[in-house]
Amino acid sequence: MPVGTQGTIKGLTADQLEEIGCQIILGNTYHLALRPTSELIDELGGLHKFMNWPRALLTDSGGFQMVSLLHLADITEKGVTFQSPVDGKPMLLTPEESIQIQNKIGADIIMALDDVVKTTITGPRIEEAMHRTLRWIDRCIAAHKRPHDQNLFGIVQGGLDPVLRDICVRGLVDRNLPGYAIGGLAGGEDKDSFWRVVAQCTATLPEDKPRYVMGVGYPLDIVVCSALGADMYDCVYPTRTARFGTAIVPEGVLKLKHKAMAEDTRPIDPQCACMVCKNYTRAYIHSLVTKDAMGSQLLSFHNLYYMMQLSRNLHSSIVQGKFPEFVCNFLQKMFPKGDIPEWVCNAMEVAEIDISSCCAPFRYIQATKVQSNLNEDEIQAV
Repeated sequence: MPVGTQGTIKGLTADQLEEIGCQIILGNTYHLALRPTSELIDELGGLHKFMNWPRALLTDSGGFQMVSLLHLADITEKGVTFQSPVDGKPMLLTPEESIQIQNKIGADIIMALDDVVKTTITGPRIEEAMHRTLRWIDRCIAAHKRPHDQNLFGIVQGGLDPVLRDICVRGLVDRNLPGYAIGGLAGGEDKDSFWRVVAQCTATLPEDKPRYVMGVGYPLDIVVCSALGADMYDCVYPTRTARFGTAIVPEGVLKLKHKAMAEDTRPIDPQCACMVCKNYTRAYIHSLVTKDAMGSQLLSFHNLYYMMQLSRNLHSSIVQGKFPEFVCNFLQKMFPKGDIPEWVCNAMEVAEIDISSCCAPFRYIQATKVQSNLNEDEIQAV
């Protein structure tokens, strides 16, 4: 899901988003409630009509601002009091208020208000936030006035503590919600901890309901999480990195600001079918990036096209029973020397995806050793 925080994907029209095959985009409850206000959106027929978007919408609860605007927030059992970055006035966001605002905005999927803390924090605050998240989900369910129009997703919290994550997962599953999100990640934790939390949660969450890893947007992370059983993702990364002059390509990223791009007449990605790669050279975009709005618009279009195509290819490979082959092809392009990060090797071992054909022998053996605890003689035999 591309992120349209205030009802817009920066630099792109609704028609362009439809053109690249986008099925659902994300808006932010906190920001939309401030401007233009949920009351105005409701009066004008809901967010779909207001922004002229005929496809699906998801709204975040506003809880993430507990982390991103922590210096402006005060968290209690009642809710979160923010100091508005617009006019400095206090704004109390309770579970009930978050749901009421989202009912007015009218997204197809709405998120429960959760108590969010960074995964890099340790101590009793993690446990406090997890239990509060479970208490708040009941308040969200009770406040939800449009259950037949809008799907309420709960959010799994618990930091990097597997015991707390398990308590939260089981508590949310007991509520029999339409879908579930894995929250609190992509906040600076190490990658080995990241994938293990995802694997633990997806293993327990129902397979017949959406499993959404919040705030995850790097292509490699999406491929790994999909192998572990996740279904949905969102992130500002494709459009934000575009505004800094960076394009996403199968090999990783291409920095269009570099001087080497100034006379490069190739497209961003010769294999890409998007209108940017069909019509513009790297040299042209280099002349625009960070100087003209057109540069970030073209790169945003390409980056979102890439992410949509990646998602479609992931989906079709699963349906066709060719997902392991897809993973290997993806990793070979990104890591042609076979130097795949150890955390990826470990995650694929748990997901039972054989990547030995695209992984440097030593690295793959090390991952196998970590997972199966082979002794040194057995490793030598391998």
